[in-house]
Amino acid sequence: MSKHPKFPTQNDLSSEVREKAVTLLNQQLADISDLFTQIKQAHWNVKGPSFIALHELFDEVAGEILELVDEIAERTVQLGGVALGTARQAAKYSRLPEYPLEILAGEDHVKALSSVLATYGKSARKAIDSATEFGDADTADLFTQVSRVIDKRLWMIEAHVQSKD
Repeated sequence: MSKHPKFPTQNDLSSEVREKAVTLLNQQLADISDLFTQIKQAHWNVKGPSFIALHELFDEVAGEILELVDEIAERTVQLGGVALGTARQAAKYSRLPEYPLEILAGEDHVKALSSVLATYGKSARKAIDSATEFGDADTADLFTQVSRVIDKRLWMIEAHVQSKD
């Protein structure tokens, strides 16, 4: 990630802890911003017999992910950092795989979104561990919240392909 200015704060975390947290938060911000756009890609382009159910579900999930984007960005700024939240920053730094643009069928979108949600969920759990290791319990707690939301939404999306009719 690029260098970012530091702003003074009376937050009692050491500058070293805050620096590590800001770096972690900005990486996660890039990833979750990319995740948000991938969910919207599916929302806009889903086709098939389950169109309305998936269209609405994907939009609901995107809205909840957008709230997490805001929480992560705001935590970054609370620690005296600069949230690197533009689309260009997300595209440059996201570690998520590219979303397959050629898919249209609902089941294909469900599989693609399940995969990217699982990938981000794993990353969020690693962020919990990292924040805990460098001593920022609040950032670890934020990523615990993020992880719970991602796991719930993964479950709700995966359920569409788990039936063994």
